[in-house]
Amino acid sequence: MSSIKACMTLFCLCFFLSGLMQLAHGQSMAPVAAPPMSNDGTTVDQGVAYALMLIALIVTYLIH
Repeated sequence: MSSIKACMTLFCLCFFLSGLMQLAHGQSMAPVAAPPMSNDGTTVDQGVAYALMLIALIVTYLIH
């Protein structure tokens, strides 16, 4: 019974704190004009890095 009470207390605490986190973004910044789109390759490099990390995680999981 105390396990259920502890889980419910933790759930309520997390729910309350998630509501408080939304208040941190109460005032938004003024919109800024977007810079012109340019492809300098960093987005592609980051995508390749994420793909390689995902493959490494899958291989590690399968070997372990």
